[in-house]
Amino acid sequence: MKTTATYFQNDPDRPLVYGEAEIDNRPRRRLRGEPEKPGILCESVIVGFCGTDHELMRMGRDGKLSAKFPEGRMRLINGHEGVVYVPSEGRFAIVLIRGGNSYDPTRYTEEETYFEYGCDQADGLFSDCNFYNPDMLLHIPDGYVHDGRIDLEAAKKLVFCDPYACMLFQRERMEDLGEAHLFRVEMAKHHCGEQEARDRARNSLFSRTVIFGLGTTGMFIGDLIRQKYPDADILFVSRSPETSDKVCFACEIAKAGYLSTDGMTEEEQAGAIMEKLGGKASCFIGVSGTALEHRIAFEHGVLGCNGIYNSFSLGPKISFDTMPFGFQNHLIFGSINFRQSHMEEAIRLLLKSRYNEIVGLIGREKFAEDPIKAYEEKIYVKNAPMKTAVIWNQKYVSGGEKS
Repeated sequence: MKTTATYFQNDPDRPLVYGEAEIDNRPRRRLRGEPEKPGILCESVIVGFCGTDHELMRMGRDGKLSAKFPEGRMRLINGHEGVVYVPSEGRFAIVLIRGGNSYDPTRYTEEETYFEYGCDQADGLFSDCNFYNPDMLLHIPDGYVHDGRIDLEAAKKLVFCDPYACMLFQRERMEDLGEAHLFRVEMAKHHCGEQEARDRARNSLFSRTVIFGLGTTGMFIGDLIRQKYPDADILFVSRSPETSDKVCFACEIAKAGYLSTDGMTEEEQAGAIMEKLGGKASCFIGVSGTALEHRIAFEHGVLGCNGIYNSFSLGPKISFDTMPFGFQNHLIFGSINFRQSHMEEAIRLLLKSRYNEIVGLIGREKFAEDPIKAYEEKIYVKNAPMKTAVIWNQKYVSGGEKS
Protein backbone atom coordinates (compact mmCIF):
# COMPACT_ATOMS: atom_id res chain seq x y z
CA MET A 1 0.00 0.00 0.00
CA LYS A 2 1.03 3.62 -0.43
CA THR A 3 1.65 6.19 2.28
CA THR A 4 3.15 9.65 2.59
CA ALA A 5 6.51 9.72 4.32
CA THR A 6 10.02 11.07 4.49
CA TYR A 7 12.65 8.62 3.39
CA PHE A 8 16.39 8.43 2.87
CA GLN A 9 18.05 7.31 -0.34
CA ASN A 10 21.52 7.25 -1.84
CA ASP A 11 21.60 10.55 -3.69
CA PRO A 12 24.18 13.36 -3.38
CA ASP A 13 21.54 16.05 -3.95
CA ARG A 14 18.33 14.52 -2.57
CA PRO A 15 19.31 12.16 0.26
CA LEU A 16 16.04 12.98 2.10
CA VAL A 17 12.70 13.08 0.29
CA TYR A 18 9.12 13.82 1.35
CA GLY A 19 6.47 12.16 -0.78
CA GLU A 20 4.66 8.96 -1.62
CA ALA A 21 6.23 5.67 -0.58
CA GLU A 22 5.16 2.04 -0.95
CA ILE A 23 5.00 0.00 2.26
CA ASP A 24 4.19 -3.65 2.85
CA ASN A 25 3.38 -5.91 5.77
CA ARG A 26 6.45 -8.06 6.35
CA PRO A 27 6.34 -10.67 9.13
CA ARG A 28 8.95 -9.86 11.75
CA ARG A 29 10.26 -11.55 14.88
CA ARG A 30 10.66 -9.76 18.21
CA LEU A 31 13.15 -12.26 19.74
CA ARG A 32 14.83 -15.51 18.83
CA GLY A 33 12.58 -18.49 19.47
CA GLU A 34 9.41 -16.48 18.89
CA PRO A 35 7.33 -16.81 15.72
CA GLU A 36 7.44 -14.25 12.97
CA LYS A 37 4.23 -12.23 13.02
CA PRO A 38 2.62 -9.95 10.44
CA GLY A 39 2.41 -6.34 11.55
CA ILE A 40 -0.52 -4.25 12.71
CA LEU A 41 -1.24 -1.07 10.77
CA CYS A 42 -0.57 2.01 12.92
CA GLU A 43 -0.82 5.74 12.29
CA SER A 44 2.01 8.05 13.34
CA VAL A 45 0.97 10.71 15.86
CA ILE A 46 4.09 12.63 16.95
CA VAL A 47 7.68 11.92 15.88
CA GLY A 48 10.96 13.24 17.26
CA PHE A 49 14.08 14.02 15.26
CA CYS A 50 17.23 12.22 16.42
CA GLY A 51 20.89 12.78 15.63
CA THR A 52 20.78 9.39 13.92
CA ASP A 53 18.43 10.88 11.31
CA HIS A 54 20.97 13.57 10.52
CA GLU A 55 23.75 10.98 10.26
CA LEU A 56 21.62 8.83 7.92
CA MET A 57 21.10 11.84 5.66
CA ARG A 58 24.87 12.35 5.51
CA MET A 59 25.34 8.68 4.67
CA GLY A 60 22.76 9.02 1.88
CA ARG A 61 24.71 11.92 0.41
CA ASP A 62 27.82 9.73 0.43
CA GLY A 63 26.00 6.74 -1.11
CA LYS A 64 26.54 4.56 1.97
CA LEU A 65 22.98 3.66 2.98
CA SER A 66 22.37 0.46 1.02
CA ALA A 67 22.86 -1.86 4.02
CA LYS A 68 20.22 0.10 5.94
CA PHE A 69 17.44 -0.34 3.38
CA PRO A 70 14.65 -2.91 3.86
CA GLU A 71 15.22 -5.91 1.61
CA GLY A 72 14.16 -5.15 -1.95
CA ARG A 73 13.96 -1.38 -1.38
CA MET A 74 16.20 1.45 -2.43
CA ARG A 75 15.11 3.71 0.43
CA LEU A 76 14.44 3.78 4.18
CA ILE A 77 11.52 5.55 5.87
CA ASN A 78 13.18 7.00 8.95
CA GLY A 79 11.87 7.86 12.41
CA HIS A 80 12.30 5.85 15.61
CA GLU A 81 11.14 8.21 18.37
CA GLY A 82 7.47 8.93 18.91
CA VAL A 83 3.91 7.83 19.49
CA VAL A 84 1.63 5.86 17.16
CA TYR A 85 -2.09 5.15 17.19
CA VAL A 86 -3.36 1.58 16.73
CA PRO A 87 -6.79 1.88 15.04
CA SER A 88 -7.66 -1.81 15.37
CA GLU A 89 -7.16 -1.62 19.14
CA GLY A 90 -8.25 1.97 19.78
CA ARG A 91 -5.11 2.85 21.72
CA PHE A 92 -1.84 4.74 21.53
CA ALA A 93 1.50 2.93 21.69
CA ILE A 94 5.25 3.29 21.73
CA VAL A 95 7.05 1.20 19.13
CA LEU A 96 9.79 -1.06 20.51
CA ILE A 97 12.36 -0.24 17.89
CA ARG A 98 14.81 -3.16 17.95
CA GLY A 99 13.89 -6.77 17.23
CA GLY A 100 15.10 -9.75 15.25
CA ASN A 101 16.47 -13.25 15.51
CA SER A 102 18.48 -12.73 18.70
CA TYR A 103 17.93 -13.87 22.29
CA ASP A 104 18.84 -10.46 23.69
CA PRO A 105 18.93 -7.51 21.29
CA THR A 106 21.59 -5.83 23.46
CA ARG A 107 23.88 -8.83 22.96
CA TYR A 108 23.28 -10.10 19.43
CA THR A 109 26.08 -12.27 18.05
CA GLU A 110 27.53 -12.72 14.59
CA GLU A 111 25.15 -15.55 13.67
CA GLU A 112 22.10 -13.62 14.85
CA THR A 113 20.20 -10.90 13.04
CA TYR A 114 18.42 -7.73 14.09
CA PHE A 115 16.40 -4.88 12.64
CA GLU A 116 15.46 -1.42 13.88
CA TYR A 117 12.32 0.38 12.80
CA GLY A 118 13.33 3.64 11.12
CA CYS A 119 17.07 2.96 11.38
CA ASP A 120 18.10 -0.35 9.91
CA GLN A 121 16.30 -2.70 7.49
CA ALA A 122 12.79 -1.69 8.58
CA ASP A 123 10.69 1.40 7.83
CA GLY A 124 9.84 3.78 10.65
CA LEU A 125 7.56 6.47 12.01
CA PHE A 126 7.98 9.41 9.62
CA SER A 127 5.00 8.12 7.64
CA ASP A 128 1.24 8.46 7.72
CA CYS A 129 0.99 4.78 8.55
CA ASN A 130 3.12 1.68 8.80
CA PHE A 131 3.07 -1.95 9.97
CA TYR A 132 4.66 -3.00 13.28
CA ASN A 133 4.98 -6.36 15.03
CA PRO A 134 2.02 -6.51 17.47
CA ASP A 135 4.29 -7.61 20.32
CA MET A 136 6.41 -4.49 19.79
CA LEU A 137 3.62 -1.98 20.41
CA LEU A 138 4.12 -1.05 24.05
CA HIS A 139 1.28 0.24 26.19
CA ILE A 140 1.05 3.76 27.59
CA PRO A 141 -0.33 4.06 31.15
CA ASP A 142 -3.86 5.34 31.69
CA GLY A 143 -4.57 9.00 32.37
CA TYR A 144 -2.92 10.65 29.37
CA VAL A 145 -5.62 10.13 26.73
CA HIS A 146 -8.92 12.02 26.74
CA ASP A 147 -11.70 11.67 24.19
CA GLY A 148 -9.45 9.69 21.89
CA ARG A 149 -6.60 12.22 21.90
CA ILE A 150 -3.29 12.08 23.72
CA ASP A 151 -2.23 15.08 25.79
CA LEU A 152 0.41 17.08 23.93
CA GLU A 153 2.72 17.51 26.94
CA ALA A 154 2.69 13.75 27.57
CA ALA A 155 3.35 13.06 23.89
CA LYS A 156 6.34 15.42 23.94
CA LYS A 157 7.84 13.50 26.85
CA LEU A 158 7.33 10.19 25.08
CA VAL A 159 9.42 11.15 22.05
CA PHE A 160 12.40 10.47 24.36
CA CYS A 161 11.57 6.79 25.01
CA ASP A 162 14.28 5.46 22.72
CA PRO A 163 17.26 7.50 24.06
CA TYR A 164 16.03 7.31 27.67
CA ALA A 165 15.75 3.51 27.41
CA CYS A 166 19.26 3.47 26.00
CA MET A 167 20.52 5.41 29.00
CA LEU A 168 18.76 3.02 31.38
CA PHE A 169 20.72 0.27 29.68
CA GLN A 170 23.93 2.30 30.00
CA ARG A 171 23.43 2.71 33.74
CA GLU A 172 22.73 -1.01 34.07
CA ARG A 173 25.83 -1.90 32.05
CA MET A 174 28.03 0.42 34.09
CA GLU A 175 26.67 -1.16 37.26
CA ASP A 176 27.19 -4.72 36.03
CA LEU A 177 30.72 -4.21 34.75
CA GLY A 178 31.76 -1.72 37.42
CA GLU A 179 30.60 -3.96 40.25
CA ALA A 180 32.60 -6.90 38.93
CA HIS A 181 35.58 -4.61 38.34
CA LEU A 182 35.68 -3.11 41.84
CA PHE A 183 34.13 -5.45 44.40
CA ARG A 184 37.37 -7.21 45.36
CA VAL A 185 38.95 -3.85 46.13
CA GLU A 186 35.99 -3.09 48.41
CA MET A 187 36.28 -6.51 50.09
CA ALA A 188 39.91 -5.83 50.90
CA LYS A 189 39.30 -2.26 52.02
CA HIS A 190 36.33 -2.99 54.32
CA HIS A 191 37.04 -6.62 55.28
CA CYS A 192 33.49 -7.53 54.30
CA GLY A 193 31.71 -10.29 52.43
CA GLU A 194 31.20 -10.38 48.69
CA GLN A 195 27.61 -9.11 48.55
CA GLU A 196 28.33 -6.09 50.75
CA ALA A 197 31.43 -5.41 48.68
CA ARG A 198 29.43 -5.52 45.45
CA ASP A 199 26.92 -3.04 46.89
CA ARG A 200 29.75 -0.74 47.93
CA ALA A 201 31.36 -1.06 44.50
CA ARG A 202 28.25 0.21 42.74
CA ASN A 203 28.24 3.34 44.85
CA SER A 204 31.97 3.97 44.64
CA LEU A 205 31.80 3.60 40.86
CA PHE A 206 29.82 6.85 40.53
CA SER A 207 31.51 8.73 43.39
CA ARG A 208 33.15 11.20 40.97
CA THR A 209 31.43 11.07 37.58
CA VAL A 210 32.38 13.14 34.55
CA ILE A 211 29.83 13.40 31.73
CA PHE A 212 31.77 14.88 28.83
CA GLY A 213 29.25 16.43 26.44
CA LEU A 214 25.79 17.78 27.12
CA GLY A 215 23.16 16.72 24.65
CA THR A 216 20.04 14.85 25.65
CA THR A 217 21.89 11.56 26.21
CA GLY A 218 24.35 13.22 28.56
CA MET A 219 21.50 14.87 30.43
CA PHE A 220 19.58 11.59 30.69
CA ILE A 221 22.46 9.53 32.05
CA GLY A 222 23.18 12.22 34.63
CA ASP A 223 19.52 12.22 35.66
CA LEU A 224 19.40 8.42 35.93
CA ILE A 225 22.61 8.17 37.93
CA ARG A 226 21.31 10.81 40.34
CA GLN A 227 17.97 9.01 40.77
CA LYS A 228 19.68 5.86 42.00
CA TYR A 229 22.87 7.25 43.57
CA PRO A 230 21.98 10.38 45.54
CA ASP A 231 25.50 10.80 46.94
CA ALA A 232 27.24 10.74 43.55
CA ASP A 233 29.29 13.79 42.54
CA ILE A 234 28.28 14.44 38.93
CA LEU A 235 29.98 16.98 36.68
CA PHE A 236 28.72 17.94 33.21
CA VAL A 237 31.45 19.25 30.91
CA SER A 238 30.77 21.07 27.63
CA ARG A 239 31.51 24.29 25.76
CA SER A 240 28.11 25.88 26.40
CA PRO A 241 27.95 28.90 28.72
CA GLU A 242 26.86 28.24 32.28
CA THR A 243 23.83 30.48 31.82
CA SER A 244 22.42 28.63 28.80
CA ASP A 245 18.95 27.18 29.21
CA LYS A 246 20.05 23.61 28.54
CA VAL A 247 22.86 23.78 31.10
CA CYS A 248 20.59 25.23 33.78
CA PHE A 249 17.91 22.61 33.05
CA ALA A 250 20.34 19.68 33.05
CA CYS A 251 22.08 20.74 36.25
CA GLU A 252 18.75 21.22 37.97
CA ILE A 253 17.38 17.84 36.89
CA ALA A 254 20.54 15.89 37.73
CA LYS A 255 21.60 18.06 40.69
CA ALA A 256 24.99 18.22 39.02
CA GLY A 257 27.92 20.59 38.76
CA TYR A 258 28.98 22.16 35.50
CA LEU A 259 32.18 23.23 33.79
CA SER A 260 32.27 25.31 30.61
CA THR A 261 35.46 24.57 28.69
CA ASP A 262 34.98 27.21 26.02
CA GLY A 263 38.37 28.75 25.17
CA MET A 264 40.38 26.34 27.33
CA THR A 265 43.33 24.26 26.15
CA GLU A 266 43.16 20.52 26.75
CA GLU A 267 45.53 20.82 29.70
CA GLU A 268 43.40 23.57 31.21
CA GLN A 269 40.25 21.51 30.75
CA ALA A 270 41.78 18.51 32.51
CA GLY A 271 42.99 20.62 35.40
CA ALA A 272 39.66 22.39 35.79
CA ILE A 273 37.74 19.11 35.77
CA MET A 274 39.87 17.62 38.54
CA GLU A 275 39.66 20.82 40.54
CA LYS A 276 35.86 20.82 40.27
CA LEU A 277 35.67 17.14 41.26
CA GLY A 278 38.24 17.39 44.05
CA GLY A 279 40.25 14.59 42.45
CA LYS A 280 40.38 12.25 39.50
CA ALA A 281 37.21 10.75 38.02
CA SER A 282 36.00 7.31 39.09
CA CYS A 283 33.76 7.21 36.03
CA PHE A 284 34.19 9.06 32.73
CA ILE A 285 31.26 9.05 30.30
CA GLY A 286 31.94 10.28 26.77
CA VAL A 287 28.95 11.67 24.86
CA SER A 288 30.45 14.65 23.03
CA GLY A 289 31.07 12.90 19.72
CA THR A 290 34.68 14.16 19.62
CA ALA A 291 38.08 12.53 20.02
CA LEU A 292 38.81 15.05 22.77
CA GLU A 293 37.02 12.73 25.21
CA HIS A 294 39.69 10.04 25.31
CA ARG A 295 42.56 12.52 25.36
CA ILE A 296 41.15 14.28 28.42
CA ALA A 297 40.52 10.97 30.18
CA PHE A 298 43.76 9.15 29.32
CA GLU A 299 46.47 11.45 27.97
CA HIS A 300 45.71 14.19 30.50
CA GLY A 301 45.01 11.76 33.34
CA VAL A 302 41.49 12.79 34.38
CA LEU A 303 40.39 9.16 34.80
CA GLY A 304 41.73 7.76 38.06
CA CYS A 305 43.13 4.32 38.84
CA ASN A 306 40.49 1.57 38.65
CA GLY A 307 38.18 4.02 36.87
CA ILE A 308 35.80 3.07 34.09
CA TYR A 309 35.46 4.78 30.72
CA ASN A 310 32.12 4.40 28.94
CA SER A 311 31.87 5.82 25.43
CA PHE A 312 28.59 5.99 23.59
CA SER A 313 29.60 8.74 21.23
CA LEU A 314 29.25 7.71 17.60
CA GLY A 315 32.23 8.52 15.41
CA PRO A 316 35.38 9.25 17.41
CA LYS A 317 38.19 6.72 17.74
CA ILE A 318 39.56 5.88 21.18
CA SER A 319 43.24 5.21 21.88
CA PHE A 320 45.28 4.80 25.02
CA ASP A 321 48.84 4.06 26.10
CA THR A 322 48.99 0.41 27.13
CA MET A 323 51.63 0.94 29.82
CA PRO A 324 49.64 3.22 32.16
CA PHE A 325 46.43 1.47 31.05
CA GLY A 326 47.68 -1.85 32.38
CA PHE A 327 48.97 -0.49 35.67
CA GLN A 328 46.10 1.94 36.32
CA ASN A 329 43.59 -0.87 35.77
CA HIS A 330 41.11 1.07 33.65
CA LEU A 331 37.96 -0.57 32.35
CA ILE A 332 36.95 0.68 28.87
CA PHE A 333 33.75 -0.29 27.10
CA GLY A 334 30.95 1.00 24.92
CA SER A 335 27.62 -0.20 23.55
CA ILE A 336 24.36 1.33 22.37
CA ASN A 337 21.23 -0.75 22.87
CA PHE A 338 18.29 -1.48 25.15
CA ARG A 339 15.78 -4.20 25.94
CA GLN A 340 12.00 -4.04 26.10
CA SER A 341 12.15 -3.74 29.89
CA HIS A 342 14.26 -0.60 29.55
CA MET A 343 11.75 1.02 27.21
CA GLU A 344 8.81 0.11 29.43
CA GLU A 345 10.60 1.68 32.40
CA ALA A 346 11.44 4.71 30.24
CA ILE A 347 7.74 5.22 29.46
CA ARG A 348 6.86 5.24 33.16
CA LEU A 349 9.70 7.54 34.21
CA LEU A 350 9.32 10.01 31.35
CA LEU A 351 5.63 10.57 32.01
CA LYS A 352 6.59 11.75 35.51
CA SER A 353 9.38 13.99 34.21
CA ARG A 354 9.72 17.57 32.98
CA TYR A 355 11.34 16.70 29.67
CA ASN A 356 8.43 18.13 27.71
CA GLU A 357 9.97 21.51 28.59
CA ILE A 358 12.91 20.97 26.22
CA VAL A 359 10.91 19.84 23.17
CA GLY A 360 10.22 22.34 20.40
CA LEU A 361 7.72 21.67 17.61
CA ILE A 362 8.02 22.19 13.89
CA GLY A 363 4.85 22.21 11.80
CA ARG A 364 4.40 19.28 9.44
CA GLU A 365 3.66 21.49 6.45
CA LYS A 366 6.77 23.59 7.07
CA PHE A 367 8.87 20.46 7.44
CA ALA A 368 7.38 18.84 4.32
CA GLU A 369 8.08 21.90 2.15
CA ASP A 370 11.81 21.19 2.25
CA PRO A 371 12.90 18.54 4.78
CA ILE A 372 16.62 18.92 3.97
CA LYS A 373 16.43 22.65 4.62
CA ALA A 374 14.51 21.99 7.84
CA TYR A 375 17.24 19.62 9.01
CA GLU A 376 20.07 21.98 8.16
CA GLU A 377 18.53 25.31 9.17
CA LYS A 378 15.98 24.54 11.91
CA ILE A 379 16.44 21.17 13.59
CA TYR A 380 20.19 20.48 13.71
CA VAL A 381 21.59 23.94 14.35
CA LYS A 382 23.22 25.54 17.36
CA ASN A 383 20.22 27.56 18.53
CA ALA A 384 17.65 24.78 17.99
CA PRO A 385 15.73 23.25 20.92
CA MET A 386 17.39 20.28 22.59
CA LYS A 387 14.77 18.13 20.88
CA THR A 388 12.53 18.94 17.93
CA ALA A 389 9.38 16.98 17.14
CA VAL A 390 6.59 17.18 14.59
CA ILE A 391 2.93 16.46 15.19
CA TRP A 392 2.35 14.12 12.28
CA ASN A 393 -1.38 13.65 12.78
CA GLN A 394 -3.12 16.55 14.51
CA LYS A 395 -6.43 14.78 15.07
CA TYR A 396 -4.87 12.49 17.68
CA VAL A 397 -3.24 15.22 19.80
CA SER A 398 -4.98 17.36 22.39
CA GLY A 399 -3.43 20.81 22.87
CA GLY A 400 -1.28 20.79 19.75
CA GLU A 401 -3.46 23.03 17.60
CA LYS A 402 -1.26 26.07 18.19
CA SER A 403 1.88 24.41 16.83
